[in-house]
Amino acid sequence: MNMKRTLAMACVLCMILLGGCVPLLVGGAAVGAGAGTYAYINGELRVEYNVPFDKVRAACEMAVAEMGGKEVTPDWKIGVGTIKARIQNERVTLRLEYKTKESTILSIRVGYLGNKESSVLIKDKVSEYLVKNQ
Repeated sequence: MNMKRTLAMACVLCMILLGGCVPLLVGGAAVGAGAGTYAYINGELRVEYNVPFDKVRAACEMAVAEMGGKEVTPDWKIGVGTIKARIQNERVTLRLEYKTKESTILSIRVGYLGNKESSVLIKDKVSEYLVKNQ
């Protein structure tokens, strides 16, 4: 048992040392909204919600509207879709993916290179709508 624990800790240490800044994972945000974990990688914030696709879609649309989204261009297909908008002169793209009946992945990119703080703000607004409408 001690050997397994030592091996596990060595693996975690190696991932931290070799991974650098790119695989920054943050967990447990907006638990009430059904969000499991989220990660900010390569300029994109990815959130997995334990909420059906249609509810996340509606929450995204409401969040963009409340934040004053202009030039809003939705593009929906079965199980996937995007909302492109301009919010406070920043180009914003929200991409949804159906994962399971009760699970949806939301990816948020603000600007061309990404903006973590703005992406988290949008995620929080979407989560707020999901909590209100559960």
